[in-house]
Amino acid sequence: MLITLCIQFIIALIATSAFAVLFNVPKEQWFFAGLTGGIGWVFYKFFIPSLGTALATFVAVLVLTLLSRIFAVIRKAPVTVFLISGIFPLVPGMGIYYTSYYLIMEDASLFGYYGVETLKSAFAIALGIMFILSIPQKCFGILQKKH
Repeated sequence: MLITLCIQFIIALIATSAFAVLFNVPKEQWFFAGLTGGIGWVFYKFFIPSLGTALATFVAVLVLTLLSRIFAVIRKAPVTVFLISGIFPLVPGMGIYYTSYYLIMEDASLFGYYGVETLKSAFAIALGIMFILSIPQKCFGILQKKH
C-alpha cells in the first residue's frame, strides 16, 4: 500500500505541476504547486477508506488549503497560485461525467446517486477552502522572514 501511495503521490505531483503550467503559474512555483496537489491527494487516499469520499475530500482540502497559505507566505506568491493547481486532483470530474451519463441514459437511480456524491464532494471542497481562508493573515505572519 505504501508503494502504491508513493506512486500516486508522484503522479499527482506531476499532474498538478502540469496543471500549474497550463494556468501560467510562474515557473519558480511549479514544484510547490505540484507538491500541494500531491500532498492533498495522499491525505484523500489515506482517509477515504475510513471517512468516505466527501469527508476525505474535506480533510484533504483543509490540508492543501493550509499548505497553500503557508507556501504563499514563504514563497511570496498569491494563495491561488498553489490552491487552484493543488485542488485539481480532488475535483470530482468522474462524478460529473457519470451524473451526466446516467441523466442521458435515463437511469434515475444512478443519476441521483452520482449527482448527490458529486455535490457532496463539491460542497466539501468549497467548505474546506472557506474554513482555512477565514483564518486571519496575521496568523501566518510568523512564517515571514524578518529583514
